[in-house]
Amino acid sequence: MQTASDRHDYPAHWEADVVLRDGGTARIRPITADDAERLVSFYEQVSDESKYYRFFAPYPRLSAKDVHRFTHHDFVDRVGLAATVGGEFIATVRYDRIGAGGRPASGAEADEAEVAFLVQDAHQGRGVASALLEHIAAVARERGIRRFAAEVLPANTKMIKVFTDAGYTQKRSFEDGVVRLEFDLEPTDRSLAVQYAREQRAEARSVQRLLAPGAVAVIGTGRTPGGVGRSILDNIRDAGFTGRLYAVNGALPDGQKELDGVPAFRSVRDIDGPVDLAVVAVPAERVPDVVAECGEHDVQGLVVVSAGYAESGPEGKERQRALVRQARSYGMRIIGPNSFGVINTSPEVRLNASLAPDMPRPGRIGLFAQSGAIGVALLSRLHRRGGGVTGVTGVSTFVSSGNRADVSGNDVLQYWYEDADTDVTLMYLESIGNPRKFTRLARRTAAAKPLVVVQGARHGAGPRGHAVRATQLPHATVSALLRQAGVIRVDTITELVDAGLLLARQPLPAGPRVAILGNSESLGLLTYDACLAEGLRPHPPQDLSTAASAADFHAALSRALADDTSDAVVVTALPAVGEGPVGDAALAEALRSAAAAAPTKPVLVVHVELGGLAEALSAATSTAPQPGTVSGPVPADGDATADGGTGAQDAEPLAPAAASAPVPPPEGAHLIPAYPAAERAVRALAQAVAYGQWRREAADPGKVPEYEDIDERRAAALIEGLLSRGQGLTLTTDATCQLLAAYGIHVHGALPAATPDAAAEAARTLGYPVALKATAPHLRHRADLGGVRLDLADEEQLRRAYGELTELFGGPEELRPVVQRMAPRGVDTVVRAVIDPAAGAVLSFGLAGAASQLLGDMAHRLIPVTDRDATSLVRSIRTAPLLFGWRGSAPVDTPALEELMLRVSRLVHDHPEVVAVTMEPVVVAPHGVSVLGASVRLAPPPARDDHGPRTLPTY
Repeated sequence: MQTASDRHDYPAHWEADVVLRDGGTARIRPITADDAERLVSFYEQVSDESKYYRFFAPYPRLSAKDVHRFTHHDFVDRVGLAATVGGEFIATVRYDRIGAGGRPASGAEADEAEVAFLVQDAHQGRGVASALLEHIAAVARERGIRRFAAEVLPANTKMIKVFTDAGYTQKRSFEDGVVRLEFDLEPTDRSLAVQYAREQRAEARSVQRLLAPGAVAVIGTGRTPGGVGRSILDNIRDAGFTGRLYAVNGALPDGQKELDGVPAFRSVRDIDGPVDLAVVAVPAERVPDVVAECGEHDVQGLVVVSAGYAESGPEGKERQRALVRQARSYGMRIIGPNSFGVINTSPEVRLNASLAPDMPRPGRIGLFAQSGAIGVALLSRLHRRGGGVTGVTGVSTFVSSGNRADVSGNDVLQYWYEDADTDVTLMYLESIGNPRKFTRLARRTAAAKPLVVVQGARHGAGPRGHAVRATQLPHATVSALLRQAGVIRVDTITELVDAGLLLARQPLPAGPRVAILGNSESLGLLTYDACLAEGLRPHPPQDLSTAASAADFHAALSRALADDTSDAVVVTALPAVGEGPVGDAALAEALRSAAAAAPTKPVLVVHVELGGLAEALSAATSTAPQPGTVSGPVPADGDATADGGTGAQDAEPLAPAAASAPVPPPEGAHLIPAYPAAERAVRALAQAVAYGQWRREAADPGKVPEYEDIDERRAAALIEGLLSRGQGLTLTTDATCQLLAAYGIHVHGALPAATPDAAAEAARTLGYPVALKATAPHLRHRADLGGVRLDLADEEQLRRAYGELTELFGGPEELRPVVQRMAPRGVDTVVRAVIDPAAGAVLSFGLAGAASQLLGDMAHRLIPVTDRDATSLVRSIRTAPLLFGWRGSAPVDTPALEELMLRVSRLVHDHPEVVAVTMEPVVVAPHGVSVLGASVRLAPPPARDDHGPRTLPTY
């Protein structure tokens, strides 16, 4: 632990692990007085040229005064940060607060600082300075600094580029042979875009180093066959890994140089040459020694299959944290622990560093699973010939994250986003460590390629090995937010594979219109009903009769694909009696050739006897798996749940990759997926239709409107003043009205009425007609209980209503009655915004009343909400027809409602201190909206959020 240098406590929250441009990691932390020797050692390794660029003169060594200055900071006006690897400095940055004339200054009135960097020459070009700039800028903003100034020699083009590429609003000048750069530290759209792009490249590169290594060492390989380490070694070798492979076993006898033809060593340090990836399969208590050896040998990353970590309890959790800290200190990333392994089927790599005994067939689907068992089930389903989904395509990469201590689904999404070998991404998730980042990455990924997710542990705690933020939102709400981000949410691994195979080899449908044709009237009707149940628009099924030939199917499919009134075609087929494989092959070729002639519409097949036709459909493009065997049971093809349960159908085994060597399908060829049930085919099609609609809408996501009457500074001042009174608080009615008014939201005033006379006085102040409301917690917003009296036209009616309420519900001290001026009649609604610890800022909307609450009829959107989001939000609830003139009622002013929600979204997005807003009821009239009740809760903002500097999570 570092210690404070001067006045202020050591800011531990500034410490962060970051991924650099080349995929390695570094730790950023404040520099303290304890770092004098590290600083001197670091400076000695910097070239004379870099020293000259830093100090504008030859500066061979640091004096004692320099060392003291650069290591003693007050963490407010003078701050220094260091990037470290292996505990040693590789780069530093510092700022000094300055005032008029560039002189040292202190206090909030001085909001500018001078910033300077120094990067060790061996680490230049790794993006260290860019990462340090993000972090020092965040620190400066936290300390009230709004602008940086930097003086750079013109020849120091690398450092000039660091500043100019950062995306901040800046001013540049040249004077006395020095380039002076000044830039505001307020994040801009461009600076955030630059930050996210750098994050994506760095994290994608860190995963790429794990999935495409040039040399792999398996540490913990037994001297005899069997065991985890030896099995992984055999799997890598048998898959035909194109790089160098080493076996490591500390108990090898002297003189033994090989294990089954693989070079063997007693330690990774004995290997003559670089090692990119180490697969660690030793007992947990021996892993720290192995990690140290790997770090000293400059290994780039680890796959830890060893168990005994967070999944085993508190002691294992601390062991897991220590593992991550140790690996990151050497610049290494970890998949695992408790991982099943990784696979890359690329011909240039052919890596099967997993416990799967056979290499999956190469293809275009990326698989991520937090459970090894589910990963095996997914691999098996994707490659089964009979009894399940066929029209087979294969796997590009597979990652089993195990306990997800370091590399997570977010990192793999970053890799898949730019991976040219992956067209569809399938993920089995049991927890999401950083949901805000996940939704951001999912939205970007889904705009380029489909992302299908099934989430386990939906109705209880996640696996013990996963440390996650607890969400306050129900699972249905989280699912809705993921769908908003373009994620295709499914409930079972069967649906995951069904959707994945359709999306991998068929075009997206342009709409919901479905043509149905086949040789079974009953199967066609089942498909028709399934389409209606899924919200599709099917045409009446076309029955070709059981006598239909392959030519009849070809002609009917060709006509359906050419029909402009259909967007997709489902073919239903019963096997022809007596024709057997010959008939199946002819039908498959007929369907394939017809679909190939119209490649812009998806085609699916429902076939009650999948074996023959599905095999023929696959063979038509030379990607069918060949017969073979695997060790252990293969999951059957029943409707598997997210927990991996299956039905009882028999399944054929996986085929060894080496035995089949399939010929790749022709460029642009579409495999036709076949399904054993109409419901499965139609559900996959409906998911593709919804995703296609999302893609079209995502091309124009809308905009966050600007409103001239919003006073952001006034709101910030109010919030600062209110928070100065405590750590978190629910605002008074007056404070709530003031804050909302700063964003153009006006709440109808309500005056307390402790007595009948006070009620009459309040009504005279507000003007008749008025409403009398009980605001006690058990009666608030419950008009159905009779705690509200409306349209009171005069004092006599008011006093009578007051007496009725007190007679029914008790005295005024129990009722807490208020008087409010009547608003125009309309539809009562509810608008809420909340900062959820897992999902982030969420805007919710629904109709007011017990019925909507009981039905859970609320719609949700992530903040910031665009104008398109607001429009769809209003229309997303099941009771939305009440807003648009249902059964002859007058339509209400939904544009005014949408504007109100956009203003609430702006308030929460602009001020992270606003952690909850509730407006109930919001009466939407034919003209305008009236906010009759509102509450706001404030809390100190988090030190860092997803918009802050890049940082790896710590669990």
